[in-house]
Amino acid sequence: MTKESKKKASVYENVTKQFNKAADLMGLDSEIRKILAKTTNEIIINFPAKMNDGRIEMFTGYRVQHNNVLGPYKGGLRYHPAVNIDEVRALATWMTWKSAIINIPFGGAKGGIQFDPHKYSLTELERITRRFTFALGSNIGPEYDIPAPDVNTNAQTMAWILDTYLSTQPPHERQRCTHVITGKPIEAGGSLGRDKATGQGVVFTIEEWAKDKGFNLNGATYTVQGYGNVGSWAAHLLKPHGSKLIAVEDVTGAIANAMGIDPDDLTAYVKKTGGVKGYTKAKPIDHKTLLSTKADIFIPAALENQIIAETAPLLNIKVVAEGANGPTDPDGDEILQKKGIDIIPDILCNAGGVVVSYFEWLQNKRSEFWDLEEVDNKLHKKIVNAYERVRETAKEFNTDWRTGAYIVALRRLETVYKERGIFP
Repeated sequence: MTKESKKKASVYENVTKQFNKAADLMGLDSEIRKILAKTTNEIIINFPAKMNDGRIEMFTGYRVQHNNVLGPYKGGLRYHPAVNIDEVRALATWMTWKSAIINIPFGGAKGGIQFDPHKYSLTELERITRRFTFALGSNIGPEYDIPAPDVNTNAQTMAWILDTYLSTQPPHERQRCTHVITGKPIEAGGSLGRDKATGQGVVFTIEEWAKDKGFNLNGATYTVQGYGNVGSWAAHLLKPHGSKLIAVEDVTGAIANAMGIDPDDLTAYVKKTGGVKGYTKAKPIDHKTLLSTKADIFIPAALENQIIAETAPLLNIKVVAEGANGPTDPDGDEILQKKGIDIIPDILCNAGGVVVSYFEWLQNKRSEFWDLEEVDNKLHKKIVNAYERVRETAKEFNTDWRTGAYIVALRRLETVYKERGIFP
């Protein structure tokens, strides 16, 4: 086993540890605990796709459905070499908690294909995506399991999935099924505000944290790890506050400028070149220097397990706003708490994406189209309400915010199970 896969193998263990800590503290019903500790369905599909040169390649795809007691399964699809059943299981479980915290009628799911999409052409990616969708078949559906974009997937990927799925439906049913996917292009039934939704949610939670602390975001400094959709939008939306981006890292490298980096200029550069490396208005730095850069806010918006026992001591910040899923493991959590660094946990901080996915799903079901102001106002209300629930629960149980967030989710799920009972 490689060092990398060994590290990845602990992601689901981290979820389990966090779950057990919250369940113990709140005294979760032992029978309901058994149900929530397991995923409902785990689908692994090995499927072929034809390459441009006529060769056939085999791919492994996953869809894990954790729980649907609150509503249809919901969760992204990622394309990444590190995708495996352990990771997808963890991400699906987080989605259940996230939907419960944010108070939307969805359950949790996640999926992906284990490959590096950067090594394939656009036409090959389309064939891989369509073949995977066809192979999933009725494991997804508009009232059953609704995928969305995630790491290395986007609105174009969702449009291919939508078209493939609709092609498998009887002609007279197709228009009733457009909400099988969210994160679609606007013209194909997407929602305004979906592209920025996760980053917008991150900034809404930072605003609430700043209000709680009496902290002025004007002149505040921050660093970002991962400058894709979430990281770049969060930076863009912090700009009007007068906050200053001083260091950024992505898969290509890391850069810093103590005088500040213009997020919009950097976004334009990344769109052109594919990464932050070589950006001339900042100097190159290494990963360790990025983590130890003194700032007010750190936004990890990359992959899991970035703030761990080895890296957490380096952080010199006031708050971690978790734009990514699972960027902090339990060891890292403990160190940050000892250092007095606040954490806005992922299942609250980055929930903006699933909220606007829910709005898109609703708009499709109702044949409506909301303007951006309506989407943003509704999102703000959902995020702030969830933030307040987590804050009050953390106070009530005298615990950290992550455990508080878990308790909010578990209480809601426990209530529904107690009301509905277990069949038969």
